[in-house]
Amino acid sequence: MSSDKRAAGPQPAREGAQNRYLVAGNMIEAPRLAGGLYLVATPIGNLRDITLHALEMLAGAALVACEDTRVTRKLFDHYGLSTPLIPYHDHNAETARPKILEKIAAGSAVALVSDAGTPLISDPGFKLAREAAAAGLAVTAAPGASAALMALTVSGLPTDRFFFEGFLPSRTGARCARIAELARIPATLVLFESGARLAAALEDLAAGLGARQAAIARELTKLHEEVRRAPLDALARAYAAGAETRGEIAIVIAPPDAPEKPAGDELDGLLRAALARVSLKDAVAEVAAATGEARRAVYARALALTKDDDAASE
Repeated sequence: MSSDKRAAGPQPAREGAQNRYLVAGNMIEAPRLAGGLYLVATPIGNLRDITLHALEMLAGAALVACEDTRVTRKLFDHYGLSTPLIPYHDHNAETARPKILEKIAAGSAVALVSDAGTPLISDPGFKLAREAAAAGLAVTAAPGASAALMALTVSGLPTDRFFFEGFLPSRTGARCARIAELARIPATLVLFESGARLAAALEDLAAGLGARQAAIARELTKLHEEVRRAPLDALARAYAAGAETRGEIAIVIAPPDAPEKPAGDELDGLLRAALARVSLKDAVAEVAAATGEARRAVYARALALTKDDDAASE
């Protein structure tokens, strides 16, 4: 959606607000935004990783809701932004959300940012966006920096299919149970972890997932950016031995190896065993999932088997 479309329609007054931003020493006027919720990605470390589109939105909004006003203020000071800031975080979301929605419904443009990266990823923004959309209010975004996607792209691991898990449970039992569930997902895994829990998490990941290839991406876009690539068990040993854990950390883990496709006789045996217990449809689904064979091919073989068995019983 272009800026001139967002600026159309009546706009609420913004007392004392300057809808301008500073780039390369030039102060640029931003169009006032039409009422709605604007999800704006901010840098994950390097302040230069902001987009011009994001700056325009932040300058043109009536308010900016953020996790920590002190963190967002650093970005605002760097780019000469003066749009009023209001807090929106885990501790005040239940009371702040209705007030923000009221402002949007009354015609205000409210931008939402996280402390770093893309809003709604591991922050309380999801409920605000969901309720705004459910109320028929405009919701749009300015895409940009994302620690999860950057970690994935620099990991050297497959990117065609990935699963973002966020943070694992902090307690060992719950963490191991969740890892057992993740083991079955046929995709590259992307997780966040704190430095204090990294060594323990890697130990549990190595135990639950085996020696899959993995990468630890730390302090991305910052001065001490580091990416370590090795099998999970080797990474677990390195961090147990005291490797650096300060800063923001993402873990990227290769998908499981594809299951070996069974020989014809083995496939027939699996199908006969399944057909003895469940319907043709369910047997096909079960065997296709277990072997990785195309469902169409399994279905064709299952039909052939049932015809052969029917003919043999006549």
